[in-house]
Amino acid sequence: MKSCEVSWFSALCDDDYEFLGQPDPKLKSSFEHCRDIVLAAETGGFDNILLPSGYALGIDSTAFAAAIAVLTKRIKLLLAVRVGEAWPPQLARQIATLDRIANGRLNINIISSDIPGEVMASAPRYGRTVEVMEILKTILNGKPLDHQGEHYKLKLDPPGATTLSGKCPPLYFGGLSPDARDAAARAADVYLMWPDTMPAVQAIVDDMTARAASYGRTLKFGYRVHVVVRDTEAEARAYADRLLSKLDAATGDAIRAKSLDSQSVGVLRQAELRESAGNEGYVEDNLWTGIGRARSGCGAAIVGDPDQVLAKLHAYQAMGIDAFILSGYPHATECDLFARHVLPRLNHGPLAI
Repeated sequence: MKSCEVSWFSALCDDDYEFLGQPDPKLKSSFEHCRDIVLAAETGGFDNILLPSGYALGIDSTAFAAAIAVLTKRIKLLLAVRVGEAWPPQLARQIATLDRIANGRLNINIISSDIPGEVMASAPRYGRTVEVMEILKTILNGKPLDHQGEHYKLKLDPPGATTLSGKCPPLYFGGLSPDARDAAARAADVYLMWPDTMPAVQAIVDDMTARAASYGRTLKFGYRVHVVVRDTEAEARAYADRLLSKLDAATGDAIRAKSLDSQSVGVLRQAELRESAGNEGYVEDNLWTGIGRARSGCGAAIVGDPDQVLAKLHAYQAMGIDAFILSGYPHATECDLFARHVLPRLNHGPLAI
C-alpha cells in the first residue's frame, strides 16, 4: 500500500470528553491539555497534528502553534486559520514567522469563515477565500504581488519574512457545497472531507479530481474521521456505546447548535448519515455515526479491532485518500491506542506537495 500521512487532532476549539456531552474540568480546552495531546501524538509517531480554530470556542490556534512549535521536534503542525478574520498580507507574515519557529514544520488548514459579526453569501465568501489562498501563495513563494480581485486590491514588493523553504506551506481545505468544491479545485493543495459511505467518498474523489483537472491542477485528498480501536470489535463497539451513555438528546442538540457551521452543507450531510444509520448508529461496516450526536462537523468514527480499522483505512487509500486526520475521546488516550495498535502497520509519512 502506498504511503499516507497520518495526523492526530488537538482539541483547541472544543472540550475533550470521556462521556460525550459531560464536561470534565480535567479535559477542558486549555494550553496544558492541548499541549499534552500534541506531545502524545509526537511520541506516538504521528506525522502531523491538526490545530483547529473556532471564533467562539476554545483557545487561539495561531498563538498555540507558536508555543507548541518550540516544544516539539518532528511532528508537523496543521494550523487552522479563519480567513474572514485576517488581512492576507498580515496572515502571510504570521505563517512565515511560525514556519521559521517550527523549523519548516508548518501546514495550513484554510477555513472559509465570515468576518465576525457579518454573514456573507456562499459564492462571494468562497470567492474571497480563493483570493486569500492565491495571495498567500504569491507572497509566501517570494514573488511580488499585484492582485486586483473582487475582494482585495493589493500591490506589494516581495516580503522580507519568508518560510524556511521559501515556499508557501501546503494549503488544506474542505467544504462540500458546489462553491466550496470549486474553491478547492482552484487553489487548495489538499482537499479534506468528513466521513461518508464508501460510494460517497469515491464519488467526491472523482468529482474533485475532475474539477481540479478543469483548472489544470491536481489535488491530494484528506479524510477527517474519529477512531475507536480496541483488541476486539466487541470491545470497540462497547466503548463507543459508553461514550454516549450519559448524553441526552437536548444536550446533543445544544452542542451542535452553538457551532458556527451548524447549517453548512457538510454538517447537514453528517446529519443525513446519522438518520440513515441503523439502530446502533452504523451506516456501513465499522463506520459509526454516534459521535455526531454530540458534536458538529466530523460526526462519525471508524470502530473496530486493529485489523478492521487498518482494512478500512486501506480501503480509503485505494479510493485515492492520501492523508488521514484522526481523533478519539479522550484524545490523548485514543491517540495512544491508535499509535500502538494501528499506526506501526501503516506505511506513512508527511505528504509531499
